[in-house]
Amino acid sequence: MASAPDLAFVVKICGITNQEDATAAVEAGADALGFNFYPKSPRYITPQRAREIIAAVPGAYFRVGVFVNPTEKELFEITEQLSLDVLQLHGNNCCPVSLSRPYRIWRSVAPGSEPAPNQHDAEAYLLDTPTPDFGGSGRTFDWRLATNGRNLAERHSYRIVLAGGLHASNVAEAIEMIKPWGVDACSCLESSPGKKDPQKVRDFIHAARQATEQLTARNI
Repeated sequence: MASAPDLAFVVKICGITNQEDATAAVEAGADALGFNFYPKSPRYITPQRAREIIAAVPGAYFRVGVFVNPTEKELFEITEQLSLDVLQLHGNNCCPVSLSRPYRIWRSVAPGSEPAPNQHDAEAYLLDTPTPDFGGSGRTFDWRLATNGRNLAERHSYRIVLAGGLHASNVAEAIEMIKPWGVDACSCLESSPGKKDPQKVRDFIHAARQATEQLTARNI
């Protein structure tokens, strides 16, 4: 996979639970696949199953592990089992950890807020609709809050990954307004919890790519 500075824009498909969805997303051009290791999520996947999917689906994409308030022991045990590239950390207890090798860190922060002082180790910050379940609601938030996040990105060289209720019909508007480094979609692309609709995945990725290309062309 290309290093992050070489990627002008990232399209992530999250909540991958099976090989068919992973293959469809990669073939459609996804830059990243998210595997959710939060047991309370309807898209939870065991590390063993995630390892099988990753082994079966080759390609140049980020393998993203999604964690909610993991202990250092849990984080260590799961990352040691898998060939992950990115740790996406949600919750208040996700402090920097010592692992056997360096990982890219994406941290979830509330739209419109600053990262906590102990969270400045991130390559990117994920802005998602706040919920008691740490995302996955399929609902958008007030994108005017995300423009504050963009200003933070400009001031501090943060990268912003936008999530929350994104799909093919609204992702272009979101990209135009927020100008994020990446977009992340999950539940709006599903036919049922944990199962993606391949056409919705293709349409979302196409719409995101087209919007980014148009934005780039205007800024040249």
